[in-house]
Amino acid sequence: MTVKSNKGVILKAYPKGIPEVDENFELVHRTIDIESLNLKENEFILRNLCFSIDPYVRITLQDPTSIIMKYGKGVLTGQVVNSIGVSEVVKTNNPNYKVGDLVYGAIGWEEYSHIKPDDASVSSFMLVNKELLKDTPLSYHASFLKLGGLTSYVSLIDIGKPKEGETIYISTAAGFIGQLVGQIAKIKGLRVVGSTGSDEKVDFLLNELKFDAAFNYKKIDLNKALSEYCPNGIDIYYDNVGGKTLEVALEHCNRFARVVACGMISQYQITNPEERYGVKNLINIVLKSIIFQGFLVTDYLGKDIEKEFEKDIIEWIKSGKIIYKETVIDGVENIAKTFVDMLNGKNIGKYIVKIADY
Repeated sequence: MTVKSNKGVILKAYPKGIPEVDENFELVHRTIDIESLNLKENEFILRNLCFSIDPYVRITLQDPTSIIMKYGKGVLTGQVVNSIGVSEVVKTNNPNYKVGDLVYGAIGWEEYSHIKPDDASVSSFMLVNKELLKDTPLSYHASFLKLGGLTSYVSLIDIGKPKEGETIYISTAAGFIGQLVGQIAKIKGLRVVGSTGSDEKVDFLLNELKFDAAFNYKKIDLNKALSEYCPNGIDIYYDNVGGKTLEVALEHCNRFARVVACGMISQYQITNPEERYGVKNLINIVLKSIIFQGFLVTDYLGKDIEKEFEKDIIEWIKSGKIIYKETVIDGVENIAKTFVDMLNGKNIGKYIVKIADY
């Protein structure tokens, strides 16, 4: 039988604030006849194996008229939502990929994806080195050993420029990016301070990841916490939140501090620009000679630092210097709920959704 199930999750309506599973997403039951499909030049079919669940996807779910969408392509209502993940090539008319290849790239929240020449992602898939599967599970290749891990590494090393003895403060420190940034900073000899949203996560940061200090921002005033846990000021602020947290952190930054702007999740849910938080003390950037820089991880692809990451991360995993925490959820039907749970901060570390066995 060549006709196979191809369940997928489509965007039902543009979210206002944090999405609701039933209100904003719909699980659609479809089929795909792989054997009968006549592929045009450069087309190929993927059997999707696992997805990385990431905050950036929320940005792609904005109304097309949103100012944010002027800087990237979003998902239209009725379209399948996209994430980054690992897939197996099951049919191909593309010379770059053969049947049986494992690839990493942007794929739909669906069981199978038909990649066409006009898709922006057609040339951006990266081959997964199957030799690495001897030492690492497949789920690691959906983010940890790819763009997710690279994000943490290159931003801290290239923008943060960590120096032994300095202090780094990381917001959303128990999330995937935060926990990896913190551990790399520890390897580099920094004092690592993190904030998170539950006592359970504070315990994880202190007792498993060995942060020097961590606190629940819901239970303590941020200004007081930073005064207590960063008594010598902040040399690197790794910002995943933006808004008020950024404003307070700038007050505690030392002269020549570096602010790595990785994300601003506190602002992603706000669709009206008038309601976004206006940071009031940006003058600190001038007065303290602070370097404040955002980045796109794709800017680092193909550069020497990508190779350095690949070498270092495998070495750190084997030596036990890096602890990677992930939760694997099964099934297409659970993608939307897992995504919403992540936005609500229910995860510790990385959420991965497994679609099929390999």
